[in-house]
Amino acid sequence: MYEKEKENLRRFSDYITKFLRPSLIKNFMTTYLDKEVVESILSAEVMSVTTAAQMLLDRMYYLEEVGWFQAFLDILLASEYTGLHHAIKEWSFRELEELSEHRRYLEKIEPSITKHMKPSELLAHMSGCLKPRECEEIQAEESQRGRIAASEKLVMSLLRSDRPNWFKLLKMALENCDLDEALQLLETNGGGQAVKASEWDAEPEAMMTTVCFEFREETEDMLMSSNNTSASEKPAGFKGEAERSGERKLREYQKELTATADQGQNTIICAPTGCGKTIVALAISEYHLKQFPERAKIVFLATKVDVYEQQYKLFKEHFSSKDPNIRVAGMCGDMAMPVFLLIENHDIVVMTAQILVNALQSGEVPSLEMLSLILFDECHNTTGKHPYNNIMTRYLDTKLTSSTHSLPQIVGLTASVGIGSFKSSLEAENNILQLCANLDSRVITTVSEHKDELKSYVHTPQKAFFEVQQCTSHPFIRIIKNIMSNIEQLALKTYNIESLSNIQNREYGSQKYEQWIVSVQKSCRLLQMKNADEERRICRELYNYTEHLRKYNDALIINEDARTKDALDYLDAFFDQVRNAGYGETERKLTALYDCQRPQLLRLATEGEQNPKLDELRFILEEEYHSNDQTRTIMFVKTRALADAMKKWIDETDSLKFLNPGVLIGKGRKSNFIGSGMTLNNKKGILESFKSSDQSKMLIATSVADEGIDIPQCNLVLMYEYVGNVVKMVQVRGRGRAEGSRCFLISSSKECIEKEKINMYKEKMVEEAIIQLQSDPTNLSNKVDTLQKKDKALRDHISASPEKPKTQGSYELLCYKCKRFACMSDDIRVVLGAHHIVLDRSMFKRCTTVPHKNPKAFCGFSKKEKMLCAECKHDWGLVASYTTIQDLPLLKIESFVVQNCVTRRQDYFRKWRDVTFAIRKFDMTEITAEMCRPRD
Repeated sequence: MYEKEKENLRRFSDYITKFLRPSLIKNFMTTYLDKEVVESILSAEVMSVTTAAQMLLDRMYYLEEVGWFQAFLDILLASEYTGLHHAIKEWSFRELEELSEHRRYLEKIEPSITKHMKPSELLAHMSGCLKPRECEEIQAEESQRGRIAASEKLVMSLLRSDRPNWFKLLKMALENCDLDEALQLLETNGGGQAVKASEWDAEPEAMMTTVCFEFREETEDMLMSSNNTSASEKPAGFKGEAERSGERKLREYQKELTATADQGQNTIICAPTGCGKTIVALAISEYHLKQFPERAKIVFLATKVDVYEQQYKLFKEHFSSKDPNIRVAGMCGDMAMPVFLLIENHDIVVMTAQILVNALQSGEVPSLEMLSLILFDECHNTTGKHPYNNIMTRYLDTKLTSSTHSLPQIVGLTASVGIGSFKSSLEAENNILQLCANLDSRVITTVSEHKDELKSYVHTPQKAFFEVQQCTSHPFIRIIKNIMSNIEQLALKTYNIESLSNIQNREYGSQKYEQWIVSVQKSCRLLQMKNADEERRICRELYNYTEHLRKYNDALIINEDARTKDALDYLDAFFDQVRNAGYGETERKLTALYDCQRPQLLRLATEGEQNPKLDELRFILEEEYHSNDQTRTIMFVKTRALADAMKKWIDETDSLKFLNPGVLIGKGRKSNFIGSGMTLNNKKGILESFKSSDQSKMLIATSVADEGIDIPQCNLVLMYEYVGNVVKMVQVRGRGRAEGSRCFLISSSKECIEKEKINMYKEKMVEEAIIQLQSDPTNLSNKVDTLQKKDKALRDHISASPEKPKTQGSYELLCYKCKRFACMSDDIRVVLGAHHIVLDRSMFKRCTTVPHKNPKAFCGFSKKEKMLCAECKHDWGLVASYTTIQDLPLLKIESFVVQNCVTRRQDYFRKWRDVTFAIRKFDMTEITAEMCRPRD
């Protein structure tokens, strides 16, 4: 087996050993080689990296396990060996050979240049060509052995770099760090003649030697990879113009998945997580560009920012190496270039779906007809009010009302079409038909002819269930519940809160209790009394009481799934913020209630029994890592606070702290005291550490990681009290990509475990439903047509209903927490159809401001501060500058109650589009000289 790959590895071993460092792909070695062999290779690396790399190749020639070669390619890519990965995948080493001139020159000047380098400063500018582990080793070398030793290690790392831009980055880093002597050495060739920067950055064929290979005629076909691509080098040694590597050879099952799309049909591609659906999308895009070279405009849509980043990088890398003339762009968040121009000036644009929705709504993109192909990643989301469905509704309205349209081809990608609730194959079939109707697809593409090949590459984790005992009698729980009962009694003295919600039989420490709090707070917002001062007092008190009840309820949930200590830490963090914010009589009363019980709570948190769930989890992890110390684990949890608590527990457990878990959570709309939202850069750093180094062997994640994020090294998935629907089950299970992966559900709830077993049964229903639909294409098409006409009739009926006119009266915006007056509706203006500003400068007398943690520019605004209610410190929005106008309040409508100045009726709106009063468009002529100056 794999004779062609092995022969090619032998032929190109001189190139591979120049770049490959075995310790950076240790996971691959421990999976396919004996432990003693791995230790021997790693020992040899200490003396000579090249020798160790050759030892590894010598052992690989004897591998026979199915999938080892693909695993080798995967680990190269995961370890950021992008150049080497491309060279081996394409069996084309031309680009690596083009680095040899730079390597030879740096080797020659190495003794001189290392005397003039400052590694700690240079590293900040060189992440683009050095791996994270290399940077850490260089930093450690500098702290332990000094600057010159670290410089030598930096040079050695660069000499083994497979990035084509490493020499240019080194030069730029030296310039940025003002290391002129080192830069002068780098810009001078061996004869003392200065080399121009333009020459170093020139096209490779202008100054580099051209790689030449000579092959024996009878073995030339050995350069054909069974699962990858053909060689592009000519046998007799060619010279002159650089040739691109050959066509990407898809696996047979991937060809099967592209077939319908390549025929130009709309289709939903349904295939398991980890089978390479993005590779399929790349192939479909490539074929589409060849078919329509003059008019092809492709948009690839992602549901989440994290997934967008990943997919954009793959599209960019693929087409930059395949054909640099193909223009690929990405768009996420705010960009200077309008969406229309971005699409107009590029062949492929990767973006999040909401960007396209906004551009269509504003008219910036006049019609979907300017596109020729739209790819929907995770297309099962095309339902309800999701941006995907918004886009497709526009598509269908155009299609069903015009016979002369030129709409784009639609291709959806998903691991499961098991959407909605269903109890039978027929109900599952109806749900799938609705998804097909929404995506205008009459074909569901699955792997049927090449299932055996698919199974050899895609490993479905084995599922196991662990039902554990629930801790219910802990004194900590009784004290917290007693405090909550006291708070409810205090609230009842202020107002009959039982009359504010219909939710009954609520239990402390449950999701139902959280729903009750939300319901009470919603009613509080619109609570009105004859005495306005009394109304403000009662609303503020009830808000405070319910917020404290919410935090105690959260603490009970944390205590149920983590440690009592973590629940106490959560409450401590909350009360620290309450004290720091400055508080009134109600807050003092509530804080005192907590403070008098805290010593007892602390004692219980310190001395109490361990949560039996954690004992079970510790046992599972210890067993798994004892069996395989290279295990990579993802653990899914329900909440951010629990993710934070589980990390603390692992870090403080002696037998587990070596796991050094990373935490991956969503950005979130609010700070949650513990485990608040993460920025995109935070997430990328956590993911990269987990993927490409031994520093972190575990990832603790909320739902942000269950869909789309590619983590090929993971072989253990833990669902810690984490159960959803069929789609979520398939997505979560699919995070376990490695061979032999397993998926465990750990829960103290029989209902939770039973629900997951039902999901497994429903997955089979979905598979049966797909087969049934595929067996009768005509019936599928007819039913899709019927559904589309029915949906269109319903949309037409809704749009024909007279829209409630916006009133022209005056309204007051009141803080929804304390009912303090904020501003008048007459002073609000809408900018760019989306941003609502206040022109009345006196508003600053009624609010306070604090510096924003993430100041940045967006849509012409420059975000500067957070704006808070002066009385209760509730978040009102932002303070920003716009063009020449300084310090403009930008309001969040969900932070206010709207009161009619005449009728005194109060309303609450979550979205600006829902408000019942008219808002004037912003007009620059209203701006006074005062507004162009910063406020006092």
